[in-house]
Amino acid sequence: MPDLPRIAVFSGPTATIQNSPPLITSRQARQRHTLPENGTAEGFDALRAQRLAAPVTVYIDYLSAHPLEADAAALYAPPDGYLDADGAFHEEPTTAEDRPVQVATLDPSDGLYLLPYMGRQADGSPWEEACAFPNAPEDHARQTFYPDASRIYEEIDRFGVDSDGHNNLLSSVAAFDFYRAAPSGGYKQGLPEDQRTDRGEGDIPPERLGDDFFIYYPRHLRAEPHLVALAKATNMVATTLASGEYAGAQWLEGSPTTEESMYWLNLLIDTAIPLVGHSSQRPHQTVSADGDRNIVDGVKYILSNVWRNGGERDTVGGVMIVDEQVFHAREVTKTDARPGNYEATGGHGGVVALMNGYAPPQLTYVPSRKHTWSSELNLTQLQDVVPGICLDGTAIHTEPIAVKTADGLLRPEAMPSVTIAKYARYLPPGPEVDADSEVEILGRIARNLEAAPLAGFVGEGASPYGSMNTATDQALTRAVFSGMPVVGVGRGATGGNAYKTDPVKIAGSNLTSTKARILLMAALLKLGALPPAADPANPTPDEVAATAAKVAEYQAIFDTH
Repeated sequence: MPDLPRIAVFSGPTATIQNSPPLITSRQARQRHTLPENGTAEGFDALRAQRLAAPVTVYIDYLSAHPLEADAAALYAPPDGYLDADGAFHEEPTTAEDRPVQVATLDPSDGLYLLPYMGRQADGSPWEEACAFPNAPEDHARQTFYPDASRIYEEIDRFGVDSDGHNNLLSSVAAFDFYRAAPSGGYKQGLPEDQRTDRGEGDIPPERLGDDFFIYYPRHLRAEPHLVALAKATNMVATTLASGEYAGAQWLEGSPTTEESMYWLNLLIDTAIPLVGHSSQRPHQTVSADGDRNIVDGVKYILSNVWRNGGERDTVGGVMIVDEQVFHAREVTKTDARPGNYEATGGHGGVVALMNGYAPPQLTYVPSRKHTWSSELNLTQLQDVVPGICLDGTAIHTEPIAVKTADGLLRPEAMPSVTIAKYARYLPPGPEVDADSEVEILGRIARNLEAAPLAGFVGEGASPYGSMNTATDQALTRAVFSGMPVVGVGRGATGGNAYKTDPVKIAGSNLTSTKARILLMAALLKLGALPPAADPANPTPDEVAATAAKVAEYQAIFDTH
């Protein structure tokens, strides 16, 4: 077989697309060990993908794969043999009642097989859910998420078939390397190097929930990723793709947040190949699981080269491929927990290509915003050091903050903190014009001055202009003159642009507040903090002018990315 193009697959956090239903002890195991039934005594056993330990010969009922196979019996070769009433195999029938069969040898080297799950708990009791008992602590809970995507891709190859009945849908067209960027499943006991399935060096030491991997099920053990995890994942993606070995990359994450991660990678990763994000609404192996198809479509998009649009580099940028649509990372958003729930925001495009079923993908439009290799915010374009803010007694001053390491990667400790403040009508009565009433914003300003030298705010105001009530607006102005840039956007999925009504604040175009937050985080790494005023509540004209000049640099980024 000729060398196949290689694709890098990155596992992200809380990913339903890399989740599976809990392994429940089968009826066969319950009968074998005299365990209580769980409602499956009269029904089918659930079959789960597992590996055989030794070859086994099986006899398959002749013409039993489809209800109408026997209707076309004249088109088929004869059976391999017959089973008599005692189950003995004969090449020729011995009586009229002998059962025609086909013979197959199931060999471990052929891969996974669907088999009854025979596992039980350590005390011999059956598994009824992921935990040993309801709401069990972490040390009595199994993981349902896969540690990387290699097993998912193997199962798609093994069990997934296309409309023509063919399998090996992935390995027949590409080779894959699997990376655990911010994975959903973790090796709590560690993993020796010789057991690893992803590319990487050395053993995996014991991993901790909430630090090294991030789950949402079982629900009571949910762990969200943090800014340090995002920085580490960004560095892994950047380093991996800089090798030049890959035709494209796939990122797998939880459906509510893939849109944010993909926009971040679209801004930070300096690459000329496509970055494709995927999620799913239903776990792998469940009825109508959508993630498997999304993965196959992502590979199809990467290998189609449609993203080149006749050129040598990716002209589209980061995308999210779900439900046979290709959304640009900047405009896509999740609206509900069901397939078909993704929409293009911003009112001016967003679906950059259609998968078109059997046909190759076709571009519907090419985004004009800067991305990946053209982004002014990618790691190559960032400076090593930018100005940050800190508190010295009661005075705010700037100090240099190193945002990149010597080898050009992000410093996790320098990741910016950006807070979203939302506008709402009908606030409690009181002096609306008093910024001091906005205790949440003022509290966050104080905390940023203590712990976040690169920080900012997104004000989600009225749609589309981004207008806030007077008190909130004044509190955010105080943040600006404390060195923290503020972006104004409209609430919801507005199709209009937020207005540039204030020279010291950034107009957030038609971005949602979550996407504006991502862009501001990246811009802070590029430009650093604003120049703080001596008294943020009463800036001088010269301080206003200096801040407005710096904000103009931010505005240029928001107008083009």
